[in-house]
Amino acid sequence: MPSFDFACVGDNCIDRFGAPLHQMLVGGNALNVAVQLARHGEKSAYFGAVGRDIDGDVTIKTLNQNNVSNVHTQRLDAPTAYTNLSFTPAGDRIIDFEEFGASGLYRPSCADLDILKKMRHVHIGWLKDGGTTKRFLRGHNVFVSQDLGVNAAPIDKDPQDLSLAFDSAGDDKSVARTRAIDLIKKGAKCAIVSCGAKGSVGFDGHDWAETNSTPVNVVDTTGAGDSFAAGVIAALHKGKNLQQSLEQGRDWAALTCGHPGGFPQKMASQTP
Repeated sequence: MPSFDFACVGDNCIDRFGAPLHQMLVGGNALNVAVQLARHGEKSAYFGAVGRDIDGDVTIKTLNQNNVSNVHTQRLDAPTAYTNLSFTPAGDRIIDFEEFGASGLYRPSCADLDILKKMRHVHIGWLKDGGTTKRFLRGHNVFVSQDLGVNAAPIDKDPQDLSLAFDSAGDDKSVARTRAIDLIKKGAKCAIVSCGAKGSVGFDGHDWAETNSTPVNVVDTTGAGDSFAAGVIAALHKGKNLQQSLEQGRDWAALTCGHPGGFPQKMASQTP
């Protein structure tokens, strides 16, 4: 059996921040969730792909430094994914360009799937596989969560049979509630929809939960949603109810807003 309890499957990237940060940091939804779980004492593993390049080396090293198992991280003949980020005068983050590289080519191997079907919980980030992985895992009764907000293709956003569906809805909680109901109607067992600075709502088909955000001196919001998801996942698996789980996710997200990138790390390199 695997020596870890949580597996995170899908994207990683190098976040290339422009002014005023001028930093390059390891990130990506699935990788950020894996790291946040490990940083809070959970045994986690990352299943994804990096290139055979320096950025790939940095990503593997960063996983090691954060005690995330990377035994099942593939190395492909493609560049490690990266995202160019800039900021408006008001401090809002803008995605200028994304190179999906190795992450865009990644699919779990048959051996990977054989490991994943034994997991306690599998979280899926950005993964362009037509929903194949989550359907396979649900067929083996694995507790599966997915961040639908980071996926683009409708087939990759299908919430059918997800144990836990994460999504986002701007800063309007009425829109978030409508979205949560829609996700449940489409087959999710539980839906959690974040509303940026307004907090989040959760719905399991019977009961609602809701939180506001924690006031914080924001340095960077990159990865805050991923930290939120990790906090919710960890809380639910410790037997906390939906309200308590949203509150833990809120608190983990607030910590992430206090530093650049999705988790504290040494600067991978500096942008020009």
